[in-house]
Amino acid sequence: MTANSQAKPERSRLANVGERGVERSMNSTQLTFAGETLTALTSGALFWQREKLLAVADLHLGKSDRIARRSGAMLPPYETTETLSRLADVVDAMQPNVVLCLGDTFDDMEAIQALREDHLATLTRLQAGRRWLWLEGNHDPGPVELGGEHLAELSLGSLTFRHIARDDALAGEVSGHYHPKARLKGISRPCFMVDDKRLILPAFGCYTGGLSWTEPVLRRLFASNALAYLTGPNILPVPVPEAA
Repeated sequence: MTANSQAKPERSRLANVGERGVERSMNSTQLTFAGETLTALTSGALFWQREKLLAVADLHLGKSDRIARRSGAMLPPYETTETLSRLADVVDAMQPNVVLCLGDTFDDMEAIQALREDHLATLTRLQAGRRWLWLEGNHDPGPVELGGEHLAELSLGSLTFRHIARDDALAGEVSGHYHPKARLKGISRPCFMVDDKRLILPAFGCYTGGLSWTEPVLRRLFASNALAYLTGPNILPVPVPEAA
């Protein structure tokens, strides 16, 4: 597992030179993982240039709708619009041939039926002219009625994409589910977590919350040399601390 600089950000090609003389983009960082070069984006998306594949995890579209239906608590119902807007921004910027949603795209199956016409129009536009893959998650088994392909997992090259990391996974596993978050100096950021065996993406959705990077259920999946790539204004690589 290595990281190097890449002046290929989502919106800008400006780069700077880091303290150790490593050129680093303000908007993205390249990872060498399982023999492949991947780009971690500040949005929390992952781009695989060789395959022109964009992966996103845990959008949890319709979460406010699900909470209202099940508990009666009314949250501002704007997260689906904001999450789809963020997704459109990164798809338009990276122009992938393949978009891979790593499960829990919707907060439950009823949330799919609650999509507004403008949300459906956004998804239809983003799917046009490219392969769109939905992996099943624990919140949704896959929205097959929205077009695209529905898979349990995807193996491509040396990588295997699934929703939840498996203890017995071989090297090259890419997943979501845990919504990892790092906390440094009082600031909490969603983060990628990676070691030589597996890579876990942060949640892409706006109402998703997160699990601390030192929680045992998450930390036990990674070797002692694991790195986190914090999202936010720029990508910040940090060693992952030991479990809490």
